[in-house]
Amino acid sequence: MPGFFFLFIFDGILSSTMLKQERYRHFVDYFSKNQPNAVTELHYGSPFQLLIAVILSAQCTDKRINQVTPALFERFPTPESLAASTPEEVFTYIRSVSYPNNKAKHLVGMAKILVDVFHNEVPSDIDQLQKMPGVGRKTANVIASVVYDAPAIAVDTHVFRVANRIGLTTNARTPLAVEKQLVEYLPKETLAIAHHWLILHGRYICIARSPKCDICPLTWFCKYYARTNTETYLLKAEAALAKKTKDQKKKKALDKISKELAKRSEGNL
Repeated sequence: MPGFFFLFIFDGILSSTMLKQERYRHFVDYFSKNQPNAVTELHYGSPFQLLIAVILSAQCTDKRINQVTPALFERFPTPESLAASTPEEVFTYIRSVSYPNNKAKHLVGMAKILVDVFHNEVPSDIDQLQKMPGVGRKTANVIASVVYDAPAIAVDTHVFRVANRIGLTTNARTPLAVEKQLVEYLPKETLAIAHHWLILHGRYICIARSPKCDICPLTWFCKYYARTNTETYLLKAEAALAKKTKDQKKKKALDKISKELAKRSEGNL
Protein backbone atom coordinates (compact mmCIF):
# COMPACT_ATOMS: atom_id res chain seq x y z
CA MET A 1 0.00 0.00 0.00
CA PRO A 2 2.76 2.59 0.76
CA GLY A 3 4.19 2.07 -2.72
CA PHE A 4 0.72 2.46 -4.19
CA PHE A 5 0.21 5.75 -2.40
CA PHE A 6 3.72 6.93 -3.30
CA LEU A 7 2.93 6.49 -6.99
CA PHE A 8 -0.17 8.68 -6.71
CA ILE A 9 1.66 11.29 -4.62
CA PHE A 10 4.49 11.42 -7.17
CA ASP A 11 2.00 11.83 -10.03
CA GLY A 12 0.23 14.55 -8.05
CA ILE A 13 3.43 16.49 -7.46
CA LEU A 14 4.40 16.14 -11.11
CA SER A 15 1.01 17.37 -12.35
CA SER A 16 0.67 20.22 -9.88
CA THR A 17 4.15 21.64 -10.53
CA MET A 18 4.03 21.29 -14.31
CA LEU A 19 3.96 24.57 -16.21
CA LYS A 20 0.90 25.21 -18.35
CA GLN A 21 3.03 25.38 -21.51
CA GLU A 22 4.42 21.92 -20.70
CA ARG A 23 0.93 20.52 -20.20
CA TYR A 24 -0.16 21.89 -23.57
CA ARG A 25 2.92 20.42 -25.22
CA HIS A 26 2.21 16.97 -23.78
CA PHE A 27 -1.45 17.25 -24.81
CA VAL A 28 -0.62 18.13 -28.42
CA ASP A 29 2.16 15.54 -28.63
CA TYR A 30 -0.08 12.70 -27.46
CA PHE A 31 -3.04 13.43 -29.71
CA SER A 32 -0.92 14.34 -32.74
CA LYS A 33 0.58 10.86 -32.58
CA ASN A 34 -2.50 8.89 -31.55
CA GLN A 35 -5.39 10.76 -33.18
CA PRO A 36 -3.86 12.66 -36.10
CA ASN A 37 -7.05 12.47 -38.18
CA ALA A 38 -9.76 13.18 -35.61
CA VAL A 39 -12.96 14.49 -37.22
CA THR A 40 -16.54 15.27 -36.28
CA GLU A 41 -18.85 12.30 -35.77
CA LEU A 42 -21.74 14.15 -37.41
CA HIS A 43 -22.62 12.85 -40.88
CA TYR A 44 -22.85 15.44 -43.64
CA GLY A 45 -22.13 15.90 -47.33
CA SER A 46 -21.88 19.68 -47.69
CA PRO A 47 -21.35 22.84 -45.61
CA PHE A 48 -25.13 23.38 -45.68
CA GLN A 49 -25.78 19.91 -44.25
CA LEU A 50 -23.11 20.35 -41.57
CA LEU A 51 -24.71 23.65 -40.55
CA ILE A 52 -28.06 21.90 -40.15
CA ALA A 53 -26.50 19.03 -38.19
CA VAL A 54 -24.60 21.31 -35.81
CA ILE A 55 -27.69 23.43 -35.11
CA LEU A 56 -29.62 20.26 -34.32
CA SER A 57 -26.82 18.84 -32.15
CA ALA A 58 -27.17 21.48 -29.43
CA GLN A 59 -27.88 19.59 -26.19
CA CYS A 60 -28.38 16.40 -28.17
CA THR A 61 -26.14 13.47 -29.09
CA ASP A 62 -24.45 13.11 -32.46
CA LYS A 63 -25.85 9.59 -32.62
CA ARG A 64 -29.41 10.90 -32.47
CA ILE A 65 -28.71 13.62 -35.02
CA ASN A 66 -27.24 11.10 -37.44
CA GLN A 67 -30.45 9.11 -37.17
CA VAL A 68 -32.72 11.98 -38.20
CA THR A 69 -30.64 13.88 -40.76
CA PRO A 70 -30.74 11.39 -43.70
CA ALA A 71 -34.49 11.88 -44.23
CA LEU A 72 -34.19 15.60 -43.48
CA PHE A 73 -31.39 16.05 -46.02
CA GLU A 74 -33.33 14.09 -48.62
CA ARG A 75 -36.42 16.26 -48.18
CA PHE A 76 -34.47 19.53 -48.05
CA PRO A 77 -31.39 19.12 -50.27
CA THR A 78 -30.85 22.87 -50.77
CA PRO A 79 -31.20 26.09 -48.79
CA GLU A 80 -34.07 27.12 -51.10
CA SER A 81 -36.09 24.01 -50.37
CA LEU A 82 -35.67 24.46 -46.62
CA ALA A 83 -36.44 28.20 -46.80
CA ALA A 84 -39.68 27.43 -48.68
CA SER A 85 -40.80 25.02 -45.97
CA THR A 86 -42.43 25.69 -42.60
CA PRO A 87 -41.35 24.97 -39.03
CA GLU A 88 -44.36 22.66 -38.75
CA GLU A 89 -43.15 20.48 -41.60
CA VAL A 90 -39.53 20.48 -40.44
CA PHE A 91 -40.72 19.47 -36.98
CA THR A 92 -42.04 16.17 -38.34
CA TYR A 93 -38.49 15.20 -39.35
CA ILE A 94 -36.76 16.24 -36.12
CA ARG A 95 -39.37 15.49 -33.46
CA SER A 96 -37.00 13.04 -31.69
CA VAL A 97 -34.21 15.58 -31.05
CA SER A 98 -34.05 17.94 -28.10
CA TYR A 99 -36.11 21.16 -28.38
CA PRO A 100 -37.58 20.26 -31.81
CA ASN A 101 -39.99 23.22 -31.97
CA ASN A 102 -37.29 25.86 -31.53
CA LYS A 103 -34.85 24.03 -33.78
CA ALA A 104 -37.45 23.73 -36.55
CA LYS A 105 -37.95 27.50 -36.45
CA HIS A 106 -34.19 28.06 -36.40
CA LEU A 107 -33.61 25.85 -39.43
CA VAL A 108 -36.22 27.58 -41.58
CA GLY A 109 -35.03 31.01 -40.46
CA MET A 110 -31.40 30.06 -41.10
CA ALA A 111 -32.23 28.85 -44.61
CA LYS A 112 -34.08 32.06 -45.47
CA ILE A 113 -31.10 34.21 -44.47
CA LEU A 114 -28.74 31.82 -46.25
CA VAL A 115 -30.76 32.35 -49.45
CA ASP A 116 -31.60 36.06 -49.15
CA VAL A 117 -28.39 37.41 -47.61
CA PHE A 118 -25.62 34.93 -48.38
CA HIS A 119 -26.81 33.73 -51.82
CA ASN A 120 -26.95 30.04 -50.79
CA GLU A 121 -23.33 30.01 -49.61
CA VAL A 122 -22.48 29.19 -46.00
CA PRO A 123 -20.26 32.10 -44.89
CA SER A 124 -16.81 31.52 -43.45
CA ASP A 125 -16.78 34.56 -41.16
CA ILE A 126 -17.74 33.82 -37.56
CA ASP A 127 -19.61 37.10 -37.10
CA GLN A 128 -21.56 36.60 -40.34
CA LEU A 129 -22.48 33.05 -39.35
CA GLN A 130 -23.94 34.27 -36.06
CA LYS A 131 -26.46 36.45 -37.91
CA MET A 132 -28.46 33.33 -38.65
CA PRO A 133 -31.03 31.88 -36.20
CA GLY A 134 -29.74 28.97 -34.15
CA VAL A 135 -26.10 29.84 -34.82
CA GLY A 136 -24.20 30.89 -31.71
CA ARG A 137 -20.47 31.26 -31.27
CA LYS A 138 -19.94 27.53 -30.76
CA THR A 139 -21.75 26.57 -33.96
CA ALA A 140 -20.03 29.34 -35.90
CA ASN A 141 -16.62 28.14 -34.72
CA VAL A 142 -17.44 24.56 -35.75
CA ILE A 143 -18.37 25.66 -39.27
CA ALA A 144 -15.37 27.96 -39.61
CA SER A 145 -12.90 25.32 -38.42
CA VAL A 146 -14.37 22.19 -40.04
CA VAL A 147 -15.49 23.63 -43.38
CA TYR A 148 -12.94 26.39 -43.88
CA ASP A 149 -10.07 25.09 -41.72
CA ALA A 150 -9.99 28.41 -39.88
CA PRO A 151 -7.92 28.71 -36.67
CA ALA A 152 -10.98 28.57 -34.40
CA ILE A 153 -12.02 26.23 -31.62
CA ALA A 154 -15.60 25.57 -30.59
CA VAL A 155 -16.26 25.04 -26.89
CA ASP A 156 -19.09 22.67 -26.06
CA THR A 157 -19.72 20.86 -22.76
CA HIS A 158 -17.07 18.20 -23.51
CA VAL A 159 -14.39 20.73 -24.44
CA PHE A 160 -15.26 22.88 -21.42
CA ARG A 161 -15.08 19.94 -19.01
CA VAL A 162 -11.96 18.24 -20.34
CA ALA A 163 -9.93 21.43 -20.75
CA ASN A 164 -10.65 22.38 -17.15
CA ARG A 165 -10.03 18.89 -15.77
CA ILE A 166 -6.72 18.34 -17.52
CA GLY A 167 -5.50 21.78 -16.53
CA LEU A 168 -5.36 23.39 -19.96
CA THR A 169 -7.40 26.25 -18.54
CA THR A 170 -7.24 28.11 -15.23
CA ASN A 171 -10.30 29.65 -13.53
CA ALA A 172 -12.16 29.59 -16.85
CA ARG A 173 -15.80 29.72 -15.82
CA THR A 174 -17.43 30.39 -19.20
CA PRO A 175 -17.10 28.84 -22.67
CA LEU A 176 -15.64 32.11 -23.97
CA ALA A 177 -12.99 32.14 -21.22
CA VAL A 178 -12.06 28.54 -22.10
CA GLU A 179 -11.90 29.43 -25.80
CA LYS A 180 -9.62 32.40 -25.16
CA GLN A 181 -7.13 30.35 -23.12
CA LEU A 182 -7.08 27.50 -25.64
CA VAL A 183 -6.48 29.96 -28.48
CA GLU A 184 -3.69 31.61 -26.49
CA TYR A 185 -1.76 28.44 -25.70
CA LEU A 186 -2.50 25.94 -28.48
CA PRO A 187 -0.41 26.15 -31.65
CA LYS A 188 -2.53 27.92 -34.26
CA GLU A 189 -2.38 24.99 -36.67
CA THR A 190 -3.86 22.61 -34.08
CA LEU A 191 -6.88 24.68 -33.03
CA ALA A 192 -9.34 23.07 -35.43
CA ILE A 193 -8.40 19.47 -34.67
CA ALA A 194 -7.92 20.09 -30.94
CA HIS A 195 -11.67 20.69 -30.79
CA HIS A 196 -12.22 17.09 -31.92
CA TRP A 197 -9.50 15.74 -29.62
CA LEU A 198 -11.19 17.25 -26.59
CA ILE A 199 -14.70 16.24 -27.65
CA LEU A 200 -13.81 12.62 -28.35
CA HIS A 201 -11.79 12.34 -25.13
CA GLY A 202 -14.69 13.78 -23.18
CA ARG A 203 -17.26 11.60 -24.91
CA TYR A 204 -15.51 8.26 -24.41
CA ILE A 205 -12.99 8.57 -21.56
CA CYS A 206 -13.25 11.78 -19.54
CA ILE A 207 -17.02 11.46 -19.19
CA ALA A 208 -18.96 13.78 -16.91
CA ARG A 209 -20.00 11.69 -13.92
CA SER A 210 -17.47 8.89 -13.71
CA PRO A 211 -14.35 9.64 -15.77
CA LYS A 212 -12.49 6.50 -16.81
CA CYS A 213 -9.17 7.48 -15.28
CA ASP A 214 -8.06 3.85 -15.16
CA ILE A 215 -7.78 3.75 -18.96
CA CYS A 216 -6.88 7.39 -19.59
CA PRO A 217 -3.43 7.95 -21.14
CA LEU A 218 -3.27 11.54 -19.90
CA THR A 219 -3.32 10.95 -16.14
CA TRP A 220 0.39 11.63 -15.68
CA PHE A 221 -0.12 15.31 -16.53
CA CYS A 222 -3.81 15.69 -15.61
CA LYS A 223 -4.65 18.06 -12.74
CA TYR A 224 -7.96 16.34 -11.99
CA TYR A 225 -6.25 12.97 -11.63
CA ALA A 226 -3.56 14.45 -9.41
CA ARG A 227 -6.16 16.07 -7.17
CA THR A 228 -8.40 13.03 -6.84
CA ASN A 229 -5.73 10.37 -6.42
CA THR A 230 -3.54 11.69 -3.62
CA GLU A 231 -3.20 9.79 -0.36
CA THR A 232 -5.45 12.27 1.47
CA TYR A 233 -8.20 11.99 -1.13
CA LEU A 234 -8.04 8.21 -1.17
CA LEU A 235 -8.20 8.02 2.61
CA LYS A 236 -11.21 10.35 2.64
CA ALA A 237 -12.89 8.26 -0.07
CA GLU A 238 -12.22 5.10 1.93
CA ALA A 239 -13.68 6.69 5.07
CA ALA A 240 -16.75 7.85 3.16
CA LEU A 241 -17.27 4.36 1.77
CA ALA A 242 -16.94 2.84 5.24
CA LYS A 243 -19.50 5.29 6.62
CA LYS A 244 -21.88 4.55 3.76
CA THR A 245 -21.54 0.81 4.38
CA LYS A 246 -22.13 1.31 8.10
CA ASP A 247 -25.20 3.47 7.45
CA GLN A 248 -26.59 0.87 5.05
CA LYS A 249 -26.15 -1.89 7.65
CA LYS A 250 -27.79 0.30 10.29
CA LYS A 251 -30.74 1.02 8.01
CA LYS A 252 -31.10 -2.65 7.19
CA ALA A 253 -31.14 -3.52 10.91
CA LEU A 254 -33.75 -0.84 11.64
CA ASP A 255 -35.91 -2.04 8.77
CA LYS A 256 -35.74 -5.55 10.15
CA ILE A 257 -36.80 -4.35 13.60
CA SER A 258 -39.67 -2.31 12.13
CA LYS A 259 -40.95 -5.31 10.20
CA GLU A 260 -40.76 -7.49 13.32
CA LEU A 261 -42.66 -4.93 15.39
CA ALA A 262 -45.30 -4.61 12.69
CA LYS A 263 -45.63 -8.39 12.54
CA ARG A 264 -46.09 -8.61 16.32
CA SER A 265 -48.60 -5.79 16.25
CA GLU A 266 -50.67 -7.63 13.66
CA GLY A 267 -50.55 -10.79 15.80
CA ASN A 268 -51.98 -8.95 18.81
CA LEU A 269 -55.02 -7.70 16.89
